[in-house]
Amino acid sequence: MAKIIAIANQKGGVGKTTTAINLSASVAAAEQKTLLVDIDPQSNSSSGLGVASRDGSVYDLLVGASDPKESIENTYMPFLDVVPATINLVGAEVEMVSMEGREGLLKSSLNSIKDDYDYIFIDCPPSLGLLTLNALTAANSVIIPVQCEYFALEGLGQLLNTINIVKKHYNSDLQIEGVLLTMFDKRLRLSNQVVEEVKKYFGKKVFETIIQRNVRISEAPSHQKPVILYDAVSTGAENYIALASELLSKDREN
Repeated sequence: MAKIIAIANQKGGVGKTTTAINLSASVAAAEQKTLLVDIDPQSNSSSGLGVASRDGSVYDLLVGASDPKESIENTYMPFLDVVPATINLVGAEVEMVSMEGREGLLKSSLNSIKDDYDYIFIDCPPSLGLLTLNALTAANSVIIPVQCEYFALEGLGQLLNTINIVKKHYNSDLQIEGVLLTMFDKRLRLSNQVVEEVKKYFGKKVFETIIQRNVRISEAPSHQKPVILYDAVSTGAENYIALASELLSKDREN
């Protein structure tokens, strides 16, 4: 049965989609059956892996328009599949408002396919709306990317409050998998200060792996590849392989 991990932060530009693409690809490279669910209407996770919807999308998954298995698309990586997002997702939240059990629609759909995978990652939109609520209700845990820049902790209190509300009302098993520091530049004193501040605030919940600012990570999506396939020896590839290794090691220990 799959471990379901939501990647969430309502702040944009923190490396959320970059992490969704590259962590799922790195876990798949370790021969773990992996599914990436793109629940962000911008559909950058889908396009970053060169996946387009043919038979179905995450929209169909949410509104029950098709069998969940019909929404899954294969990638060029043997152990990585994607449920892509399409422009239809923009109006999904409005449609879902009137549906019964609207916060559990994604969970219900994933229940029928989670036995086929080891890991399911959900790339959430940069908001705390109904789509993110569905992801948190479906997930076992959350990875919170935090960029090593000014205002890094801004809005995190709101996200943590949402996580607590979900735990209380919809998903009592939801845990914080870890806080991931991204866009780290060791030359900047500010980056180092943010690392200290985040570790002081979250303690052992912070991943040991830190994602450094790396031009190869930025270039890879335009080639519709994760960084480990675009430039396997780059710092970005090394960082995400290390993150996948840290995640898998922690799960083996548990």
